[in-house]
Amino acid sequence: MRSRHYIHPFKEPMLALSNAPHNGGLVKANGFFFMHVHKNYRGDYRKDCREFEQENGLKGFVGFMTAAEIPEVLAHAKSGKVEAYVTAGITNPAIAGDEPPRFASRTINIALIIHEGLTAGALTNAIMTATEAKTYTLMKLGYKATGTTSDGTGVFAHGGCGEWAGTATETGISIGKAVRRALEESIRKWEKSRR
Repeated sequence: MRSRHYIHPFKEPMLALSNAPHNGGLVKANGFFFMHVHKNYRGDYRKDCREFEQENGLKGFVGFMTAAEIPEVLAHAKSGKVEAYVTAGITNPAIAGDEPPRFASRTINIALIIHEGLTAGALTNAIMTATEAKTYTLMKLGYKATGTTSDGTGVFAHGGCGEWAGTATETGISIGKAVRRALEESIRKWEKSRR
């Protein structure tokens, strides 16, 4: 039976920056996971993520949650030294600055693995670039939204001296391409699963 979750271990610990519900912030991570939850989930996410990590023999993982059917919507794209793993479910689209819609637990999760050495500042720059690519993709596909109300984004890289990952850099261009490809594929899969 196929797992409803996705677990991605790293070969060695990586520097991580994310807004993930489990081990978010700036940490060293051994991998990441996308954890499936019920569409009406209102649980204790801290406890549930800890238990998920323990039950799967994981330690030091960054964890994201979604009610989207992960095997159906998971997409992966690679560009240059960047890999993007995306799950999309858009039942709660929102525009930054507008009053949000009623909360729903499907979301857009983006995990970026950058195979080069970056500073913490460059990781922040990478999140900015990924967010711009996400918003462009949503608008390109006809969604009047900048994201959903519960999006999660994480970037993972080896610690190093690379200071920038914006749209004028080779790293930033790769981030944009990888996020756009993976997110569009994931949204198409999600739309197809709802027909």
